[in-house]
Amino acid sequence: MLCTRADEISDIAFGFMASKALFAALRFDLFTHLASGPRTAAELARATGLHKLRAETLLTALAGQGLVSVEDGRFANSPGAEAFLVKGAKYDFGDYLRRQVGEQMYGLLDQIEDALDDKLPAEATASYAEWFSDPDQARLYSESQHAGSLGPARQLARAIDLSGAKRLLDVGGGTGAFAITLCEAFPGLSATIVDFPNVAAVGRDYITRAGLHDRISYIEGDAGETDWPEKQDVVLMSYLLSGVPAEAHESLLARAFANLRPGGMLLLHDFVVNSDRSGPRLAALWQLQHTAFTPRARSVDAAWLEKALRGAGFGDVEIGPMIPEMTMLARATRPPA
Repeated sequence: MLCTRADEISDIAFGFMASKALFAALRFDLFTHLASGPRTAAELARATGLHKLRAETLLTALAGQGLVSVEDGRFANSPGAEAFLVKGAKYDFGDYLRRQVGEQMYGLLDQIEDALDDKLPAEATASYAEWFSDPDQARLYSESQHAGSLGPARQLARAIDLSGAKRLLDVGGGTGAFAITLCEAFPGLSATIVDFPNVAAVGRDYITRAGLHDRISYIEGDAGETDWPEKQDVVLMSYLLSGVPAEAHESLLARAFANLRPGGMLLLHDFVVNSDRSGPRLAALWQLQHTAFTPRARSVDAAWLEKALRGAGFGDVEIGPMIPEMTMLARATRPPA
């Protein structure tokens, strides 16, 4: 038993090394090179330009994490890596992990202790509005977030019947991964996205390529301050509560209620932990990561969320898993008049 507990502690303590191994593998497209079938370290070294010894070291680290398997000196993708980390795969979110998490978010974890101790200087916790005022940072974040949101958007399109809805308001909807996916799934639906100008500039390219420029439009600005259109059939908030200070939550839920038509539906997708705070592990870690950037963020649990939704006037509240072990989806309805 003592050995097992020590192993668990070691896994947690050295998790940062595992993360860097994943980021490095994505940087050199190892999973994509393995999509054609098992290969030796020497073959992968030639394909990636890495020295054979360093390729072998990286592959061994990946095998230890279960991301690749190895048999008779030949490495192969795990089922999860094949599905989610190969470029062009249906559920590929490698760019999200490598670019947004690896290049933008990972370094912020160096300041987590000071964030928890409320000792961070103001410039270390710039708001999303300040961050996204830089076009390059906005594009990096937005393009990687788009890649990471397509899978959950497809899940949502399968889980929710919006065939009777006409107007969708996507608050903080980024580059439109959810709006595009839902409009493609439900031809009678049109969408309005509220997000920052530099994010909208990137999102319009995705919308145009999808052929939906006549059904999806932007309102540019900070979603917490900009006016929203009224009488919406659906209001969607994905990853919004986790990215803003806790004191903004009540206002956002109240505004969602006010801008829905009677009988309209709120869909809230985010990192949410169990009511007893026992996990899930991934959701809890994502919440901690957000604290390094937004120290006044709330660790949202399912019980608090249900109470907050009912307190805002919503009924028919349902909360359940979305991305297994990571996110939950809350559905709530503004009662009919």
